[in-house]
Amino acid sequence: MMVLPIRPLGDYWQLLQKHGLLSSDKPLPAELLSRPVHLVSCDSQAVEPGTLFIVKGAHFRGRYLAEALEKGAFVYLSDHVWEEAGAAPCLLVRDVRRAMALLADFYYDHPSGKLSVVGITGTKGKSSTTYYLKYIFDEYLSARKKRPSGVISSIDTFDGVERFESHLTTPEPLDLERHFANAVSSGLEYLTMEVSSQALKYDRMDGVDLSAAVFLNIGYDHISPIEHPDFEDYFASKLKIFAHSDLAVVNLDADEVPRVLNAAREHCSRVLTFSEQDPAAAVFGSQVRKQGHDILFRVKTPRFSREFRLTMPGLFNVQNALAAIAVCEGLGIPEQCIYVGLMKARVPGRMEVYQNANGRITAIVDYAHNRLSFEKLFLSVKEEYPGRRVVIVFGCPGKKALDRRKDLSEIAARYADLVVITEEDPGEEDVLDISREMAAHVENVGCDYSIEPDRGEAIRMAVMGSETPTVILITGKGAETRQKRGTAYIDCISDVEYTKRYLHEYDVSHHLDGMEKVLGLLDTLPRLAESAGRTVVLKYGGSALGENGAVDSILRDVAALQMAGVHVVLVHGGGRSITGWLSRMGEETVFRDGYRVTDDTAMDVAEMVLSGQVNKQVVLALRKLGVKAAGVSGKDGGILKARCKDPALGHVGEIVSADAALIRTLLTGGYVPVISPVAAGERWESYNCNADDAACAVAEALKADKLVFLTDVDGILMDSRNAKTAISSLTASEARELLDSGLIQGGMVPKLRSCVRALENGVSKVAVLDGRIDHVMLLDAVSGQTMGTTLRRDEA
Repeated sequence: MMVLPIRPLGDYWQLLQKHGLLSSDKPLPAELLSRPVHLVSCDSQAVEPGTLFIVKGAHFRGRYLAEALEKGAFVYLSDHVWEEAGAAPCLLVRDVRRAMALLADFYYDHPSGKLSVVGITGTKGKSSTTYYLKYIFDEYLSARKKRPSGVISSIDTFDGVERFESHLTTPEPLDLERHFANAVSSGLEYLTMEVSSQALKYDRMDGVDLSAAVFLNIGYDHISPIEHPDFEDYFASKLKIFAHSDLAVVNLDADEVPRVLNAAREHCSRVLTFSEQDPAAAVFGSQVRKQGHDILFRVKTPRFSREFRLTMPGLFNVQNALAAIAVCEGLGIPEQCIYVGLMKARVPGRMEVYQNANGRITAIVDYAHNRLSFEKLFLSVKEEYPGRRVVIVFGCPGKKALDRRKDLSEIAARYADLVVITEEDPGEEDVLDISREMAAHVENVGCDYSIEPDRGEAIRMAVMGSETPTVILITGKGAETRQKRGTAYIDCISDVEYTKRYLHEYDVSHHLDGMEKVLGLLDTLPRLAESAGRTVVLKYGGSALGENGAVDSILRDVAALQMAGVHVVLVHGGGRSITGWLSRMGEETVFRDGYRVTDDTAMDVAEMVLSGQVNKQVVLALRKLGVKAAGVSGKDGGILKARCKDPALGHVGEIVSADAALIRTLLTGGYVPVISPVAAGERWESYNCNADDAACAVAEALKADKLVFLTDVDGILMDSRNAKTAISSLTASEARELLDSGLIQGGMVPKLRSCVRALENGVSKVAVLDGRIDHVMLLDAVSGQTMGTTLRRDEA
């Protein structure tokens, strides 16, 4: 929990005086200056007795101040005296913004000095670089059993206490310093943040210490009456970031780089550079190329020279990766953590690629929202998707960055075949007025366009109108779930969700969805017949049956596959049922290292549940579907032999051999063998074995054509927290490489090791399928789409 020092008002007064911010040198009464400040706030809804209240903002009203004073504020800070405050004492200052930043840092006890904060500025790439660094830091921290790093970005915020979707790139000072303080109190060591030009111009960063200040690039953006009057003001504001750090990280490929370097050297004792063009840079990237969906590039630094891999699309992301590598070079982050972090890295709403079922439509959701990011995005798309029709859906915000309306519209019109103009945070402007202004610029270039104020309908229009191979760019909002309308942020559906919804609608209307193939099973029987005579071993969860043995889609798939002549063997578990029975008996269930401690009583229950209850339920469910099924224990016919895994675990078995004779007899007789994972010991004592291991042993003994595992995720994940890192196919050697590199973690490690062992011992193919998808086995068999990960043996 955050514990802050309680200081008297006099300390705050002296701080303002020290920085020349007080409008008057007239001292305040000693009694007032001695009063303790319990809270510093600028929100009249968040006031308690002993609050120093700060008056700020163009929309501030006197009644807010009166409300704060009624709730217990005893002094307020402002650039003028308010009539509504009556006789309440006022700290009169020349610059409220700067005063608030200094007081916020002081109140929260300078938290940025107690953790490693990396600040990133630039016209484009801030979010991606921020998340690249977060993934790298998290990899480094995980290896040391530490908490994940914090992040403050235009996408979301996490400080160890709070996690939410952001709507400001860099928060106001009191919020910013609270996030730093939360990070410190939560034990976070690293925090990465985006630093906007507005935050630097208006002193939100005053008092903030950065471990590294990163300058990515500079372009023409945020020029408007309420932001920056001209480019010089915008550029000068960006350069102020270097005053906050001893370490500068600078992109040598950026425009205006001599001036950037001068500013960096003026303030920072260390300057690290990165580049794709200048081999003299401290971090030099070269040999950039695509390999499948991945991007490979070579990097040379003072510490190493090696190849890196990005699994996130967009060739322009190499520069963002180089920036992250340069920061890590300056902070001494281990090379392997950098490699693994970049390989895992994903940015919510940034270059998220979605396709419809037959690949006709590729939809890319991205935050691109200024001239520099638009040009980079279009150039990357033209290079990666040559010859395709290009459609873009975007809008421009109200009352800011006014030049975007012309710049972005003209760029879109030059590169796209169709421009769909829609809502994008119109604020206090009318969305149709903004759209018509943009449309005039598109029309001047000679490109087709449509105006659709409803953003969801605009995305639907772009998707449903695609009859030839098309790339649809949906830019500006990414994964955000709010639109700014008037002065409020209104909840809305994200571009990501709209895209998924309408791609599915497209597939259904064009009869391309996988479920249509399942429902049209008679048309797919010829393809199923190709599997006739092959042997498939399925590991089936014992808890998958519904209430009263209700049949799920997996068992229907088993029935269909057997009908097509496939030899199916089903190995099931049942751990939850065992736990339930033991609980009803008043027996405590104890787990050690992920295994159930199985004494004599627990083994009796396990054998009864697995070989009796669950096994018979599965057999009965299959028979209801017209399937000849035979239930057997792993002990029957000596199918599974095991030894004690660990005396401390009791009757937990480690499988040592499998005999397929009885299974082959049942298959020859037209049965589906249903096997429980109870194995026999050397003296025929019973052992409770892991069902995954049992399925592997059976598949290896049968030299099965396919072994299928069902999971509750999208397959094998490089990052267990991120479904976007699912891997669709692997060879055995590639799987071993992932395991050895530490990319696969948690419960997926033993499953993947089992897959590799099965391939090494004669199984032709292993599929790890998402069991949450209805009829996933049939979809895998007939649709040509793997709903998970397929592993194959290495080619000879």
